[in-house]
Amino acid sequence: MAVGDSTTEGMDDPDGNGGYRGWADRFAEHVARAQRPAPLEYANLAVRGRTTARIQAEQLEPALALEPDLATVVAGMNDILRGSFDLQAVSAGIFTMQQSLVRAGATVLTFTLPDPAPVMPLAKPVRGRVLALNDAIREVTAQSGAILLDLGAYPVASDPRLWSDDRLHANSAGHERIGHALAYALGLDGFDDSWNAALPPPVRRPRHRAVAAELSWIRRHMLPWAGRHLLGRSSGDNRECKRATPTPVHLET
Repeated sequence: MAVGDSTTEGMDDPDGNGGYRGWADRFAEHVARAQRPAPLEYANLAVRGRTTARIQAEQLEPALALEPDLATVVAGMNDILRGSFDLQAVSAGIFTMQQSLVRAGATVLTFTLPDPAPVMPLAKPVRGRVLALNDAIREVTAQSGAILLDLGAYPVASDPRLWSDDRLHANSAGHERIGHALAYALGLDGFDDSWNAALPPPVRRPRHRAVAAELSWIRRHMLPWAGRHLLGRSSGDNRECKRATPTPVHLET
């Protein structure tokens, strides 16, 4: 069972059917393979655009009602991007969700956030917030008894080649690595720390192409995002989670 925002929903990892797959789906498949022939049922309550407070308010009780054996709790990025960011409130919300699920008998996993600056140079002003939240996530996870994947401590997590064109979400290769890393953190057989291997050195782009890419990103992604937020709108408005009911994970033979 997974709760969270767009990264847990799976953006931007297309599933080939008009939806998104993502690290949570990939992780569920790893768990399903590890426990064959016993079946695995999986639910994903995440909705894009959700802040930590809304995740807690909208997803925690339904998650507890499902009585999961295994759960992931990932939140905070949408809070960081808002002027009203409150580190104490966000970390308290994450702790409450982790602790509630742990006390209900679930094994809970979470991860810290990658440094956004190498992926999105314009995000440097919020880098301090990411680092502060990561420290808070490490602290509350140690207190709650959840399992921490310290993703933000690995430089490869911030390699732009593992991120989608919008620079806010992992691409398919990035989601694959996160799913692998969670399986390793859980101790599943057949998984090692190769998920954090560095990519080959990137090909240096001419300056004019780098500038053109930045301008394109601002036009295609940053300005629409800023416009929505000025109007008080979210990409998750009027959206429901993709997998509210636990259903069997089907594996390709």
